[in-house]
Amino acid sequence: MPANVLLHADVQYTVQAMYSVPDEAWYLELSETQPAPPAWADLPGAVDHLPGPSILVAVVPDEDPTREPTVAFGPAEQVVPYPVMCWFMEHLAEEVERCRPAMASEARPEPVTADDVRHQ
Repeated sequence: MPANVLLHADVQYTVQAMYSVPDEAWYLELSETQPAPPAWADLPGAVDHLPGPSILVAVVPDEDPTREPTVAFGPAEQVVPYPVMCWFMEHLAEEVERCRPAMASEARPEPVTADDVRHQ
């Protein structure tokens, strides 16, 4: 089973990540998987399940350090079992750790003023 798939109480969940250029942020979506179309069964390398509608959506901005990561429930407000929520939050924490330090290292230094130069 791939790392982004979790089987809990006979329900298979998946987390998928995608980047939104206009939002300058990573989106992580938790969903229940759905069977792939039967016609795919004979295709080499085809997956047997696909992500379904989003249950949770996390947004991790990676360009603006003032924007905080957020999590929102999907339109169905489906119940998420605690172990599944923990698993999703682990993925989210990894994404925040990956994106936020990179942003901090790219932060621009404070501008130097004439007074700063005179006091050196």
